[in-house]
Amino acid sequence: MTACKPRPLAPPFTKMSTTWRPWLLRADRTTRRSSHGSRQAEDALARHTAYLHGLVDDPDHIFLVTGDGKRVSGFVIGRLVPAPPVYDPGGLTCLVDDFAVGSVDAWPSLGPVLLRDVSRAAAARGAVQVVVVSGRHDQPKRLALQAAGLVPATEWWIGLIDSV
Repeated sequence: MTACKPRPLAPPFTKMSTTWRPWLLRADRTTRRSSHGSRQAEDALARHTAYLHGLVDDPDHIFLVTGDGKRVSGFVIGRLVPAPPVYDPGGLTCLVDDFAVGSVDAWPSLGPVLLRDVSRAAAARGAVQVVVVSGRHDQPKRLALQAAGLVPATEWWIGLIDSV
């Protein structure tokens, strides 16, 4: 796969139409397979679509996408946030919660490119660090993050209240 240059979300990718439907359906299936017992909302696909639409124009978000003009091959969404009050990194944090590529094989090549570009855009807006959320089970993504120079800082352990 040839890596495309990530760019700010713009036509043809701004419409949550056929170009985004496979990504939304994949997120939908992932949520259904949740290992921690959460139930998916009946209208999860519609909610996720509306959520992504809301991020496009949000000034605190950086939404980059790459693809061939007909289909999305990867995207990253960074949110500029202040660091927790007990830390002082010297500027804003770019929190990356939504970050995906089209196939597992694309993580080594496209993952670091998307991460680099969202980090550069965030730095231009005052961010000094990037924090990326990744599932423990997502080894290809974790390897791409490691190759980009990131290190794991914490893990979140979750469970249903009545099972604790």
